[in-house]
Amino acid sequence: MSKSAWLFLCLFIATAGFGLGTGHTTAQIASGVFACLLLLTLIVGRRIKFDPILR
Repeated sequence: MSKSAWLFLCLFIATAGFGLGTGHTTAQIASGVFACLLLLTLIVGRRIKFDPILR
């Protein structure tokens, strides 16, 4: 994984743990944003291959 993917993964884990532990909605929203950014960096880094043709 790239450095930016590792960064978003660490930020996602930190904010998800904080959001679930305390119940703050801003931390839960932030963890959702970091999860989306993590998926985006994985797709851009071609770690996830997208095949639109289903066989």
